[in-house]
Amino acid sequence: MAYHHLAFAARDMKAVDHFYREVMGFDLKKVEIGPTPDGGWAKHFFYEIEPDRFIAFWELHGEAYEKVTETGISRAMGLPDWVNHVSFYSPTEEHLNERKAIWLKGGYDVFEIDHNWCRSIYTLDPNNTLVEYCVTTAAFTQADRDRAIAALTANDLPHSAPPKSLQHHKASDYRTAAE
Repeated sequence: MAYHHLAFAARDMKAVDHFYREVMGFDLKKVEIGPTPDGGWAKHFFYEIEPDRFIAFWELHGEAYEKVTETGISRAMGLPDWVNHVSFYSPTEEHLNERKAIWLKGGYDVFEIDHNWCRSIYTLDPNNTLVEYCVTTAAFTQADRDRAIAALTANDLPHSAPPKSLQHHKASDYRTAAE
């Protein structure tokens, strides 16, 4: 079963719109505007990722929401950025490389990891939420499943193999090389 939408708070909706519509290429399809239970009001923006699949953002207004709030989903919980994040499907490594170039061209630094079974790129969106594109590069085995089941109750399993590679791509370096 797929998600219909994931919804997050937005601190700067114009920056969020730029990132998700212009950089990510998602289509802004709908906004709902109305009162909130706390006496304020809100705008709820829906960006279509693929047909009938959305990422949505709340822009909150009113006295109940005047306090500046951390909107990064991990930072708000006091966790490192990498813990809670949104990962989008990348069908091929070519697609992943295209997305990386788009992020860099858009001014966003990119962290890239080859996890040995998938390859991922990461950047922070304007809300300080980590956003990922990921492509699966290896088939899952019965041994993978058995290890995952065992890890539910055991804390003494050996660590997984370290990533094949870790790379940090600076947007400023990309811009200089492209000029």
